[in-house]
Amino acid sequence: MIFRQTRIAGVWVIEPIMHKDDRGHFFRAWCLQEFADHGINFVPVQENLGFSNRAGTVRGMHFQAEPAVEAKLVRCTRGGIFDVALDLRPDSPTFREWFGIELTARNGCMLYLPEGCAHGYQTMEDQTEMTYMTSQYYTPTAVRGARFDDPTFAIQWPLEIANISNQDRNWPLQLV
Repeated sequence: MIFRQTRIAGVWVIEPIMHKDDRGHFFRAWCLQEFADHGINFVPVQENLGFSNRAGTVRGMHFQAEPAVEAKLVRCTRGGIFDVALDLRPDSPTFREWFGIELTARNGCMLYLPEGCAHGYQTMEDQTEMTYMTSQYYTPTAVRGARFDDPTFAIQWPLEIANISNQDRNWPLQLV
């Protein structure tokens, strides 16, 4: 795997090393040792899968608060997403900044978000599926969100928003 730091402290783009032949391809999607070699202490305890019917669907910006703050490793397994990490760590040098990247089933790239970052994505194609591993279990009482259109963060979604949940539309503005 090739690890590339982003401009957001602790957020990494991870590019797989694909082994291709006439059957298709194979790559390592997660390795405890390789993450540790890059100073990332990530031990997943849960994996989640999301599927969206329509391009332009936005999900996020989600995170969990104490005592269940979580890190995430995100990958697209069908179609494509514009994946976003939003730094909500007040002590971070990149507090309130965001980073976005296109993750596709074709490129196999992943995005690692450390604890304290909110996560969201927009589907770039119809029939898109993504998966992510978390370092904490889903804890309903710890679930929080930031508005996808909060001017404090000014996230630039690449497509017109075609679909979004009422929950995501109604997170409070200027959360932090």
